[in-house]
Parts: sequence; structure tokens; C-alpha cells
Amino acid sequence: MNAKSDPPSDTPKRLNFFERYLSLWVLVCMIVGVALGKLFPGFVTALSQLEFGQGSQVNIPIAVLIWLMILPMMLKIDFGSLGGIAKKPKGLFITLFVNWLVKPFSMAFLAWFFLQHVFAGLIKPEMAKNYIAGLIILAAAPCTAMVFVWSYLTDGDPAYTLVQVAVNDLIMLVAFAPIVMFLCGVADVIVPSRVLVTSVLVFIVIPLAAGFITRKILLKSHGIEWFDQSFLPRFQPVTVVALLATLVLIFAFQADNLTTQWTAVLLLAIPILVQVYFNSSLTYLLMRWFKVPHNVASPGALIGASNFFELAVAVAITLFGPSSGAALACVVGVLVEVPVMLSVCRLCNASRAWYQRTLFGCAHNFNGNR
Repeated sequence: MNAKSDPPSDTPKRLNFFERYLSLWVLVCMIVGVALGKLFPGFVTALSQLEFGQGSQVNIPIAVLIWLMILPMMLKIDFGSLGGIAKKPKGLFITLFVNWLVKPFSMAFLAWFFLQHVFAGLIKPEMAKNYIAGLIILAAAPCTAMVFVWSYLTDGDPAYTLVQVAVNDLIMLVAFAPIVMFLCGVADVIVPSRVLVTSVLVFIVIPLAAGFITRKILLKSHGIEWFDQSFLPRFQPVTVVALLATLVLIFAFQADNLTTQWTAVLLLAIPILVQVYFNSSLTYLLMRWFKVPHNVASPGALIGASNFFELAVAVAITLFGPSSGAALACVVGVLVEVPVMLSVCRLCNASRAWYQRTLFGCAHNFNGNR
């Protein structure tokens, strides 16, 4: 692919001081968010009720922050190069295989194994079933908006990442509800289509359109050199700051659940952690086995491990209520995901040389077919 504004690099992206200690800032965000939720409950409740249309459950402040997170990534995409992905679809097929045929089912197994067996003496059976439902909802919704952040941190191919996310979203429109219904074993579960469609529109379509229009106008008026060297660098801190602000809001919205059920939070984190590292490792190794470029494999591994937590939280609340075990399980996914996904980003960057090394005596030409 010839994405002129995003040339390939053989070295991992160098993170600044703020990005390098992002896990610490995530912990600070959790503390600040919970404190806001406890100290200013009325204000936080008012913010949580700002939605894109009644019943959409897509929060306006969080949506705006997510736009700020992913717009810089959208601006880097050479939209004219998207058609070239059809010539090298292996990375996309692997991503879809893990997301839809491995991830939901592996999470269902891990949730059942840990919550109904390993932790059987610590969790009541009925509550365990509620938690399992929440974890299934979490795993059945592949990540969308946050993938662009992880792709940026691993120097991923932005155009290919966009296609991986877009195809996942299309499949999610028809597959999410049946998978949740099947794995939860509840025939009457109704996944609200309005929540799903509005989430895709708000978190993908709007920032994608904004990035396309902005890029086209600025390239025409100022040229590619100014765009790459002067305009894009100004957005570097925006993504991280918007990410942290998003976390503060989510933790503030769920402050009561996080503080009153902290034992469950710790127990729920374990199957989520196992699931993240299992699916990211599986995707990464499959990508290497099939000789997929590293700048496609890294975002693919991250897509295979992370979750569309905005949608998962909204669906869990709709189906089981805001104080339910299912909703708490999805919120724990948010709590765990950011620091864990950052560790996966570091592993992808640190293993870049190994990934591109000769395997089984056959030279892998990863960068020659961009």
C-alpha cells in the first residue's frame, strides 16, 4: 500500500514521556474518576444522561473525546490506497477469524471455568451467571475506536487498520446479537439495534468523514509536506489526553459499582486478562505464520484482544440494568483493557525484529509488498 503520509518504519514508534508512563496516568484517571463520582454525583449523573437521541445510550461527552482520540489517525489515512488491501487480504481474514470464531467462544469458556469452578466458593451461582453474561457481551463486540490508538502506538498501517475495523463493524451489525443470544443461552435476549447502529455511526462514520474532508482540503491548499511536517505533529498529544479524559468519565459513571464490589472486580479481571493475552498472541502468531507485514499484524493482534467497551457497557445496562453484575463485568473490562493493551503494544514493538526475522529458513519479505 502506498500511504504517502505514513511511510513504513523498521523501528518502534518513540513515545514521549507522557505516553511512556501511560499506565500510571490510567491509574490516576481511575482515582480521579471515582472521586468525581463520589463527590459530585449530581454533576456526573447529568453528564451520563447526555445522549445522542433518547434511548441511544451513546454518551455525547465520551463520543466527543473518542473523536479527538481517533481523528489524528483518520487524518493520516491515504484513502486512495484502500483498494490495494484486496490484493493482500490475509491479515484481514486472520483478524476476522479470531474476532468471530475464537474470541467470543474462548471468553465464554474462560468465564465459565473461572466464575463457576475456580471461584465457585467466592461467588453466588446466580451472580456468576450474570457476570458470565457481561463477559460474553464484552467479548462479542470487537474494538473499534480504541484500535486506532493502539495502531498509532505500534506504528500500524492506518489504512489497513481502518479496513479491519470497518469490516468488523459490518459483521457486528448482523452477528453480535445472535452470538450473545447463543452463548448466554437466553432466547429472549434482545440486543437493541439502535444502540449498535448509533455507536457505529458516532464512533466510526463521523470521525472518518471528518478526517477525509479535512485531509482533502488541507492537502489541496497546503501540500503534503506541510501537512505531514507541520499540521499532523500538532495532534500528537491530543490522542493521549482525550484517552485519559474518556477514562475519567467512564470511571466516574461507574464509581459506585467499582467501590462497593471491589472483590468481584479483582475476580472478573482474571478471565479478561487471560483472554486478552491468549487472543492477541494467537492473532500475532497466525499473522507471522502467514507472512503478514508487522504494521498489519500488530493492529490485528490488538483488535483480536480488545473490546468495544462503549457498546458492551450500553448493551449490558440495557439488558440487565445499571447496577447488575453484567454491567459491572463490562466496566471491569474498561478498567483492565487500557493498561493491558498498552503492554500488548509494548510486546508488539519489542518483538518487531523477531517477527521480521527469517523463519524456517525462508526469508519473509514483509515490507516489499506494501
